[in-house]
Amino acid sequence: MLLELDNLVKRYENHLAVDHLSLNVREGEIMGLLGPNGAGKTTTLNIITGLTGMDHGTIRVFGIDIGSNGQEIKQDIGLVPQEIAIFDDLTAKENVTFFGKLYGLRGALLKERTREALDFVGLGSRAGQFPRNFSGGMKRRLNIACAISHKPRLIIMDEPTVGIDPQSRNHILESVRTLQREGSTILYTSHYMEEVDEICTRIAIMDQGRIIAQGTSEELKTMISSEEKIEMTLSEINYTLVDEIKKLEGVLECHGEERKLTVLARKDSGLIGQISLIIGHSGSEIYSLQVDKVTLESVFLTLTGKSLRDTG
Repeated sequence: MLLELDNLVKRYENHLAVDHLSLNVREGEIMGLLGPNGAGKTTTLNIITGLTGMDHGTIRVFGIDIGSNGQEIKQDIGLVPQEIAIFDDLTAKENVTFFGKLYGLRGALLKERTREALDFVGLGSRAGQFPRNFSGGMKRRLNIACAISHKPRLIIMDEPTVGIDPQSRNHILESVRTLQREGSTILYTSHYMEEVDEICTRIAIMDQGRIIAQGTSEELKTMISSEEKIEMTLSEINYTLVDEIKKLEGVLECHGEERKLTVLARKDSGLIGQISLIIGHSGSEIYSLQVDKVTLESVFLTLTGKSLRDTG
């Protein structure tokens, strides 16, 4: 395990922001942290990076307790904060250089890593320009460059694509994949469910300061449903057709109404081909077909009772 959180607690007066939270992140994975507003995600990330103190718990990074070795460990962590943390009165190159120095880079290595970081996020040609003239997406990319110039083993990204255009979002997502391929471990939060589903190797769902479920996207989907619904519009339906489909292994329920056929089956049972053959032999034709499967959004809604973008 590259990152181990054990029984973290953080209180703000009467509010329990982080409630005995435990989470392990394996080396080389992209761990997605999902939760509605107020779930405690940002507080948890701030505790890991030392920006916020904790009331109770243990954090180990690279197997080392950060309580006694915090400063040394931070040299191998990169933070991409939710709020853009760059200086408008410094050029893009000067911004990355400044943060590189904070991480201990000096001399020729600092210059090389600054150039590499800017090239990596697609801003190499803008190195001498001031970010006050950049688009929101370019500022987000510069934010990432500032966090990765020292080649950290652990990168924490808190909402890195919020409020940007689709092109910049795609660029950032591809950058995250590349960072993982190059050996970094990434802890990633987002309010865009499709992002997490697309790039994260594992996902933890957080609500009211606690981790309430975790696993791969498919494992989480399996948690709340082992079934799928197949809906077809046919040229005609008869009782013999419905009875034949009911006999198929994996079919849990089948009924027809007017020209609409609904089949409830075990998830991933691969029955569509067999059902189509039965329909063809009956002399009927398929006009439309739809398979409703569980999505990560529906898992989140079931477990938390909220939409990911809920504000309350």
